[in-house]
Amino acid sequence: MPEPVDVARLTALEIGSAVREGRLSAVDVATASLERASTVGAELGAFARLTPELALAEAAAVDEAVAQRDGTLPLAGVPCPIKDLNAVRGVPLTAGARVLAAAPVVPEGDDGTVLLLRRAGTTMIGKTSTPEFGFPPYTEPRTGPDGAIVAARTPWDTSRGAGGSSGGAAAAVALGVCPIAHASDGGGSIRIPAASCGIVGFKPSRGMVSNGPLGVDGPGLGTQGALARTVSDAALALDVLAQPWPGEVVPSPVRGGMLAAVDRNLADLAEELRGVRVGLLLEPIVAGDAVIHPEAVAAAERAVASLRSLGLDVAPAPVPFTPQEWMAFMPLWSVGALSLPVPDEAEPLLEPLTGWLRDVGRAVTGAQYAAAVADAQRVARRMAVAWEAFDVVVTPSLAGPPAPVGSIRDDDDPAADFEDQKRFTPWTSPANISGRPSASIPIHRAVFDGVELPFGAMLTGRIGEDRMLLQVARMLELADPWPMPPTTPVRTRRGAD
Repeated sequence: MPEPVDVARLTALEIGSAVREGRLSAVDVATASLERASTVGAELGAFARLTPELALAEAAAVDEAVAQRDGTLPLAGVPCPIKDLNAVRGVPLTAGARVLAAAPVVPEGDDGTVLLLRRAGTTMIGKTSTPEFGFPPYTEPRTGPDGAIVAARTPWDTSRGAGGSSGGAAAAVALGVCPIAHASDGGGSIRIPAASCGIVGFKPSRGMVSNGPLGVDGPGLGTQGALARTVSDAALALDVLAQPWPGEVVPSPVRGGMLAAVDRNLADLAEELRGVRVGLLLEPIVAGDAVIHPEAVAAAERAVASLRSLGLDVAPAPVPFTPQEWMAFMPLWSVGALSLPVPDEAEPLLEPLTGWLRDVGRAVTGAQYAAAVADAQRVARRMAVAWEAFDVVVTPSLAGPPAPVGSIRDDDDPAADFEDQKRFTPWTSPANISGRPSASIPIHRAVFDGVELPFGAMLTGRIGEDRMLLQVARMLELADPWPMPPTTPVRTRRGAD
């Protein structure tokens, strides 16, 4: 009888290679992943639902393709769940919303990212948890019995959240349920949970990963992507996802070659990146009153110290625009909430935050929305001028450690909730407004109340320069390696309930 697959310790690259070469069975890998998903994954609220029959059928198809000597599947047998905001044919979609939990949408077709991941050989083990319609930077949906909150938690300390909105995906990857997971980012929703869970989160440039063929680009804030434990796996996932669909309206950056670009030794990367200019920004951008924890600062400083030691020039970077100018983002976000297909009679079932955003959106006129689109583009231009001297700007990923579950959420005052969201994430959304690539890497850790917690450094590059940004992240990974997250959740006294 074969030994169980230790999926918690294998990278996507290792699983794909082993399955293509016949050293591992995709069915065995999927079985091991589903076992972890149903145990530790359930314990940390990582999944909205599991799909064992679909996963095992896809895995069997991969094993059959390998038996037919199909060596073209870059992610052969790699378990990769899909965030529960994206359509998977025949699998209920609830988007973290009570309004859909009772009567889920059952899509008749697959989202484009789902098709690309399946064609690459992944097995879809389930749908990962997300907050209601993906709005807040915490994942605390009321999808439990009788509307109970089922929070996605970080394995570093189960009293703290996994971040959002791709919180379930990040928890699944950090726990070792899967080496990569589909995610999306409209204001930081890949990088926030990556920082909270001590893994790698890469938001591609606008246009790099298509929202098609079912989705559209709208104001261009959101993009599809993936979470991973290593930079190489993140690069591999981007190579798979960065494929165009007919009818693209956003000009595409140069695609492909991401994995090849990071598959170098440290000396070669340092030589290739010689001359890259690095900026360091520690002041908050979108919330001037945000209190920045010293360990968050230490994460960014640790990253730039390593880059400086490798020969890169580092200089202070300016705050590119004011919090008041950032408010250009707000009409786009609130009207986005208003555009959700929620019937009037279902409004009372919405979370207070979603309802408040929709109310804000109702007050936005067409002329004001058009002005917001133009203002967001002006902010992006202002950011380009302010950061012209830099190829990469390094900031902390978050203002502090992973947030305790419920500490940001404020159902009684959703406006205050939104302000606290800005204070927790004062650097992430500018990359969405400007369309720039941005990554959180888990370079630093510190002990709180006897428990070690992760702190991320965020790297933001020039639009279209995704390859170079991944190389900088990989160079940091080689020069200052980070540990695997705990695959056995750490329960603290505070999180004992």
